[in-house]
Amino acid sequence: MDLVLLAVAAVWGGVTGLLIPRAAYRFAVEPEEPWRTACPSGHAFTGPLGGWLGPARCAACASRAQTAVPPYGGESEAPVPPYGDERGAPVPPSGDDRPAPAPVPPSGDDRPVPVPVPYAPGTLAPLVTVLACTVLAAATGARPELAGWLLLAPVAVLLATVDRRVHRLPDPLTLPLAAAAVLLLGGAALLPGHAGSWTTALLGGPALGGFYFLLFLINPNGMGFGDVKLALALGVALGWYGWEVLFLGGFAGFLFGAAYGLGLVLLRRAGRRTGIPFGPFMIAGALTGILLGALAA
Repeated sequence: MDLVLLAVAAVWGGVTGLLIPRAAYRFAVEPEEPWRTACPSGHAFTGPLGGWLGPARCAACASRAQTAVPPYGGESEAPVPPYGDERGAPVPPSGDDRPAPAPVPPSGDDRPVPVPVPYAPGTLAPLVTVLACTVLAAATGARPELAGWLLLAPVAVLLATVDRRVHRLPDPLTLPLAAAAVLLLGGAALLPGHAGSWTTALLGGPALGGFYFLLFLINPNGMGFGDVKLALALGVALGWYGWEVLFLGGFAGFLFGAAYGLGLVLLRRAGRRTGIPFGPFMIAGALTGILLGALAA
């Protein structure tokens, strides 16, 4: 039964993780910009929920990619990158809408030269989601709250992906995540076999959110208000297993963030005032606390 549970959790993580790159691409914009409505090639998003759910390539891009690499010696179009790789596409001169010329192969070699594509934030999201769902299932077991963890985990990975890319935690994700955590854990509390307290979860959200709000008031440049909203959801999840887990998960987030920042400074890739996305470390800390709380329950 345990192996079946792990397999189901892994499959769920894989299926939901494959939907993250498109949503992350649409959400990863600057605060003044609207959410993206088209893929990097200009095709409008279509599909469930107004095109928010879908694979990492739109249908038109996938069809184009299948014909992008011809037989040896043939002519080809430049490959279409997935969402998040748009920076790797060649840009024609201003005022010239002609496609950029393909790379010229060395003399005597007429094979198409592959266009290098830079690392795209979000490409690891499916793997991270699979790992998160699997370890949550392994630690929680067949308890009612596992359903809540599995439903919340893909949204948390999506938030971490967006924050890592543009240092932003969108309200359409953070606030519904907090509400969903309350409702899902409330439902789990009604079922036999649960190992947490819904009352403590309800108190944990305002407690952790209030602490982050205090940090925001003290240093607005060092703590974004999106982190405050995310703390509400994480506080609910951590509070489910008690105040000790809430403190541990919150502290782990700061510890992970500090270690990352120190590593950048030591590698001379950042200074003391360089901003880092804190959301991924908050989520990693909360995951650590939840796993320890579930194992100890």
